[in-house]
Amino acid sequence: MTTTAKPSGNILEFADKDGEFRIKPSDFRNTISKDPDAIFTPEKDRYHLYIARGCPFAHRAAIVRALKGLEGIIGLSVVDPFMSEKGWRFVTSEETPGCIPDTVNNAQYLSELYFKANPDYVGRYTVPVLWDKKLQTIVNNESSEIIRIFNDVFDDFVPETKGKTFYPKHLANEIDKINEWVYDKINNGVYKCGFATTQEAYMNHVGPLFKALDDVEVILSKNEFLVGNTFTEADIRLWTTIIRFDPVYHTLFKTNLKTIKYNYPNILRWARQIYKFPKIADTVDMNHIKTCYYKSMKTHNPHGIIPVYDGPDLNL
Repeated sequence: MTTTAKPSGNILEFADKDGEFRIKPSDFRNTISKDPDAIFTPEKDRYHLYIARGCPFAHRAAIVRALKGLEGIIGLSVVDPFMSEKGWRFVTSEETPGCIPDTVNNAQYLSELYFKANPDYVGRYTVPVLWDKKLQTIVNNESSEIIRIFNDVFDDFVPETKGKTFYPKHLANEIDKINEWVYDKINNGVYKCGFATTQEAYMNHVGPLFKALDDVEVILSKNEFLVGNTFTEADIRLWTTIIRFDPVYHTLFKTNLKTIKYNYPNILRWARQIYKFPKIADTVDMNHIKTCYYKSMKTHNPHGIIPVYDGPDLNL
């Protein structure tokens, strides 16, 4: 599969002219519905998930896919952790352990999928991508929406996890409230710090980031999970950022006021608890995570040297 379309700009440059990083909305925002008139309906082996193991947002989708037992329903491809000027590339597991090539579209680069879905596409080639093999297009590339799709729409195909929800209706309002500030101040906050190109832009966000982490620490000092004693999508969405904090963001993104290991005992307890859940550890590949950041971000780490530290031991 090839494409003659050209990307716009340097995909390895992230900040705006004022030095601030502002994440752009995802472009493909369709859903999958049991409504018989829907364009995208739940079917076994119709959809395929593309991820990077290094990306915390793609990691969310991989976790929910696993926890809901959708491995036999929705296929998976995993890009190489090094992102070049051409974007994410597909390789074999022999070339890079942990990778899964694109057996659906036989693409060499993730960008080919974007141009196949929309030949006039202009923007970044982000993961995760949920692909429809029947209609040959992208269903959705917004992680928060993909995990909601995975949460219940395929339940009829996996009886053993049917009804298992990470977004219970009686907690929905509380989950949404937590998601909002956790996303802005922490999930995206580390990027606002790390991709800042002026001191002012960096200072605008480093304080709010650690204030939000302090707030999470207080919540987890009183509760098992973010929303009382129920494990929800709010935990999943934060967890993928937290396990990257000490080994990546603290150093590469200069978010170094505190560490999870030494300054946030309740967050660390919570992170270790979730890591021990069945299937969670299998979604974590610290080699991919560190390579993704330290090798790909040449402006931050021009020699591509990867630190040896993997973060606090989550097995304890």
